[in-house]
Amino acid sequence: MADKEGRETEKRICVGILAHVDAGKTTLSEQLLYLGGALRERGRVDHGNAFLDTEPIERERGITVFSGQADFRWGNSVYYLLDTPGHTDFSAEMERVLPALDFAILVVSCAEGVQGHTETLWRLLSHYGVPVLLFLNKIDRPGADAGRTLSELRRKCSPAAVLLDGFSGEVDDTLAEELAPLDDDLLSRYFDGTIAPDEWLPELRRLVRERRLFPCFSGSALRGEGVREFLDGMELLTETHWQEKEDAPFGAMAYQVRRGASRLVWLKVTSGTLRCRDEVLCRAADGTQTREKVTELLRCRGGRLTPIESARAGELCCAAGLSSVRAGDGVGDQPPAGPRELTPVLLSRAQWDESYDLRAVLAAFRTLEDEEPALCVEWNEPLRELRVHVMGEVQLEILRELMETRFGFSVTFGDCEVLYRETIEDTVHACGHFEPLRHYAEVHFLLSPGPRGSGITFESRCPLDVLERSWQNLIRTHVFEKEHKGVLLGAPLTDVKVTLLIGRAHLKHTEGGDFREAVYRAIREGLMHAKNRVLEPWCAFSAAVPQEYAGRVMSDVQRLYGTFSPPSLEGETAVIEGRAPVSTFLNYQRELTAFTRGRGSVSIRFDGYEPCHNEAEVIAMRGYQPEADTENPAGSVFCSHGAGYYVPWQEAESHMHCEWK
Repeated sequence: MADKEGRETEKRICVGILAHVDAGKTTLSEQLLYLGGALRERGRVDHGNAFLDTEPIERERGITVFSGQADFRWGNSVYYLLDTPGHTDFSAEMERVLPALDFAILVVSCAEGVQGHTETLWRLLSHYGVPVLLFLNKIDRPGADAGRTLSELRRKCSPAAVLLDGFSGEVDDTLAEELAPLDDDLLSRYFDGTIAPDEWLPELRRLVRERRLFPCFSGSALRGEGVREFLDGMELLTETHWQEKEDAPFGAMAYQVRRGASRLVWLKVTSGTLRCRDEVLCRAADGTQTREKVTELLRCRGGRLTPIESARAGELCCAAGLSSVRAGDGVGDQPPAGPRELTPVLLSRAQWDESYDLRAVLAAFRTLEDEEPALCVEWNEPLRELRVHVMGEVQLEILRELMETRFGFSVTFGDCEVLYRETIEDTVHACGHFEPLRHYAEVHFLLSPGPRGSGITFESRCPLDVLERSWQNLIRTHVFEKEHKGVLLGAPLTDVKVTLLIGRAHLKHTEGGDFREAVYRAIREGLMHAKNRVLEPWCAFSAAVPQEYAGRVMSDVQRLYGTFSPPSLEGETAVIEGRAPVSTFLNYQRELTAFTRGRGSVSIRFDGYEPCHNEAEVIAMRGYQPEADTENPAGSVFCSHGAGYYVPWQEAESHMHCEWK
């Protein structure tokens, strides 16, 4: 179909499928692609032939590790389908695609109900503002109950979850009574009797788009039950308007990088049209901008890549030639994405045979980091050790296999350790000065505690007639471009507000890198004066055990420095929910499985950072000496008689040139 100007009017919808592991997500993807005419035969995860699990490692293990992509048609729409990993260890891969989605399909197993990772997914979808449709799966399983699962969704996720099995676009009185209270205007018109039958569907589309209605459909993906009805419902209740953005300047968001014969960047076009051989502006999260040429444009369907000439607003594509673009960067008119919500809380040290070429091993790890930035590969030259940040043991197993199969290196990893962070508990003045011969920069900050989970934030109180805007913007860039280290463990600094009080540049001698040195030294100097705290990751857990084991679980939680709410009873099962440090609770699943003889289970999700329960022990064990860390100096550099000299942090403030009080 086409409009009066000759443009196609079919909807372009990018939809992602998300679920707790083993809820049937990939099986539903296969059904959607089959019914949409994209597959001749449906594959199965347990048979190792799922269309979207293209990597050998995925087929062997029967789990999704990398986000898979395909497209299909239904009704008057083209759906670009993204099948995301369900295992918590690959949550970073899942989260990267969320900004690219127009809608999400959240799959919930009616046999297991709403699990810990389901709630994490719900919070992420809320954070990114993605409208959600739900498929209540496995209704054919013994003990499955769609009604119970719906009630659980309403309690744990949103009361606006509404079962719409068999929805055909018409709203009867019973359904109207359930839907009208979701919107004040709709409720008023319903009571007044002024809403016409043909007005309901546009209103429901609006409510779905605004995340005020979450349509639910039940079925069995494995048997194909309810899937066609789900597709019909999705077609009726979703809408996009990408055609209206085709004439705008080009913009796209990068959500994935993969390396094979060439380096490919996966893009969601958000405005205009991208053509092969176009030169585009690449916008990194740190503010860096470069121009690069698209040398090849491809469409991805499962494991197949097909050359295309162009990609329009609302479409997905792969581009070669964008060597500097990483996941999360913006291209063209699209700004880069913000920081991710989910970050690894564990680290592990890699070991390999000394006969391997070190540069080749490091290059292999850097390639994997290019594809998975959350790995944060760290090479410590003095210690000759490499560390990676991970979500869990399963991810380490996958990394081992990838290093072996892709690069030919046999690598092992040490036990997982907790990734600590540091913050401050009081407000301090911080100053830094950098003035070797023919250089000059000075900054004064106020460092103050920020809300938990806020990261590093910045504000300027410096008047523009004291320090011009370009220098202040540069200072801001330097605050954010680096992961600043704390002074207790050398762990990343977080939850600190950096306020610029005053700064000074020299008309002749100040160069760009001078403020970088002054900023780094100022933050470090302030930390040396501050009251610092170690933060450790905490998890939220939900343990389901036979009633006779409830007392044991509560006792264990207290022993592990956790907290819990009073247990609830679901039949013969006691459910205990609470929070605990990751360091103590990491291996509790194995312990619980052992003493309940496999009859108990516990789901765990990351739940932020809190003050470390054994701070003194951790500090002593780490043995970090902040003043011996030459890569992060706290002192300042001044100039006298044509030569630069170093002033330690304890004395630096008295040498500063600016009056800041």
